[in-house]
Amino acid sequence: MRAALLRLRRGTGLPVAFGGLLEGQRQLRIGELSGTATRALCGLAVSAGSGLGGKAAALSRPCAVTDYSESRHISHEYDAAVEAEGLRSVLAVPVVVRRQVRGVLYGALRAAQPLGDRTLSAAVAAARDVEQALVVRDEARSLLAAAREPVAGPGAWEQVREAHGALRALAPRIVDPELRAELLSVTGRLESASTLRERDGERPVSLAPREMDVLTCVATGVTNAVAASRLGLRPETVKGYLRSAMRKLGAHTRLEAVVAARRAGLLP
Repeated sequence: MRAALLRLRRGTGLPVAFGGLLEGQRQLRIGELSGTATRALCGLAVSAGSGLGGKAAALSRPCAVTDYSESRHISHEYDAAVEAEGLRSVLAVPVVVRRQVRGVLYGALRAAQPLGDRTLSAAVAAARDVEQALVVRDEARSLLAAAREPVAGPGAWEQVREAHGALRALAPRIVDPELRAELLSVTGRLESASTLRERDGERPVSLAPREMDVLTCVATGVTNAVAASRLGLRPETVKGYLRSAMRKLGAHTRLEAVVAARRAGLLP
């Protein structure tokens, strides 16, 4: 949210931006401020259909007013907070994930003047950032929940390996540090060790995090190009990490590397 508000200000030229996520189905709470002069808006609870943001959430589309306190197109439950911050022209863009409103981003001026289409388009682009972050967060939480569930049956290990690979690939895309740490903690538990264990008198070998990410993708049978897409890397970079991991594992092929890593307890 904080990064999206900064992008909104840069993209629109609006000096003030704020926003928040929905709590439950009917209420939005302003949790992030950028460029504000007071704390009047912080923590403000906005009900669906009320004020400009509530209207945007209810209609699931962007809304804007040229002069907030004088507008006849919105209700005025939050005029005191808006006036305390000195805002006049305001836009509100809903954050929509899978057809469900999850939050609202606002941009504002302290002067009454129309906000054009380019300004609105830039604000919508910032809201897309939040939407993508929420999709990734939802996916991570879903995978975490699945990884914690006990599995049984002939396909149990394949399920574990698939969950492990998906979590490792998702980790670099997680912005929330606490969620990323939790995700990596679970992948660590799915692995029997974070480094190659000493075995038959051999010296243990450590793999770099990105080498682990690439090897985990390779273990699911994907190509370098697919692994690169999942990890946000170039195919040549994936090839380099894989080659390095193979060298450390003493493997000559991709399959040998995966087998060696599993035997050592590096991969589930």
